[in-house]
Amino acid sequence: MARPRIKDVARHAGVSEKTVSNVLNDYVHVSDRTRRVVQEAIDHLGYRINLAGRHLRSGRTGIIALVVPELDVPYFAELARHVVREAEKRSLTVLIHQSGGDREREKAALAGFGSDFVDGVILSPLALAPDDLRAHTGPPPTVLLGELLNEGADHVAIDNERAAREATEHLLALGRRRILTVGGRNDGCVGTAQARTRGFRLALSGAGLPYDPASLLPVEAFHMSDGADAVRRVLASGARPDALLCLNDQLALGALRALHGYGARVPEDVAVIGFDHVEGGRFSVPSLSTVAPDKEAVARVAVDLLLHRIEEATRPDATGSPASEHPQDRVVAHRLVLRESTEGAAERDGVW
Repeated sequence: MARPRIKDVARHAGVSEKTVSNVLNDYVHVSDRTRRVVQEAIDHLGYRINLAGRHLRSGRTGIIALVVPELDVPYFAELARHVVREAEKRSLTVLIHQSGGDREREKAALAGFGSDFVDGVILSPLALAPDDLRAHTGPPPTVLLGELLNEGADHVAIDNERAAREATEHLLALGRRRILTVGGRNDGCVGTAQARTRGFRLALSGAGLPYDPASLLPVEAFHMSDGADAVRRVLASGARPDALLCLNDQLALGALRALHGYGARVPEDVAVIGFDHVEGGRFSVPSLSTVAPDKEAVARVAVDLLLHRIEEATRPDATGSPASEHPQDRVVAHRLVLRESTEGAAERDGVW
């Protein structure tokens, strides 16, 4: 049986082919009745949009790439789900690539993997340098996630500095003063950890408290095992923190395990808060307080920005680099989600 075409849908619905096209493209000036009749014809005939033909006519493949450091990190897995969902709404297919935080892999992604099979790239970089972005003068269009490298590319993130300050202020409001930052970095580089560390320091300063470099617990990576190891090391040294600001939920979940092993009660002895609002934090014991970025908004804004740049680059009169002279820097919302690992933490018996 031949694949149904727009003219078949139009004949079945008793409308023009233009009206069917308007319905398919969600044109606003179509009556509800007409939209319903056309949709019933589409469903009855099993009509499907010919995306290959549409993309061929537009000079695009209809494929975008999402490049993240690690797919088994829950934050990136959840973000990928949202990006795929947003892309599907716009008839785009998402190729998901894992960079491992390797600079050469991230540079390859920035260059479209050396081919033209992707229309654009959404990239969450860990190792790229500003020079790498300055050298990116050709296709494909790119949107960066995470901390801004201050170069000519669109960028989407939460305000990490402000978010960490708010999380630290929450701990301070609970009366906590011996706060350690798991994963904290104060090395002057540009990155999410550095921005969150600045927020931690600003909160201390705002409360009139001194900053001690020893309050930063460095980690090799941002996995649960790294959080557990960092907390075990500091507890073995004899330190007794009364709060932990963990720079992602994986570190926080590892920290909870380490504290349990030392007999520390959470939140009575040590309050713990993380970042990213991953699903596992709801089911830990105690449940994990966290900074929740609006992941749906991150995905939606990133896909919209990228699609806009793709359309710019594929216009018949388009010239020059796909990167705009006026890159967009979009900040999306975040909120504190307060659960058992900090709530009720005011009831304490002293130093444990």
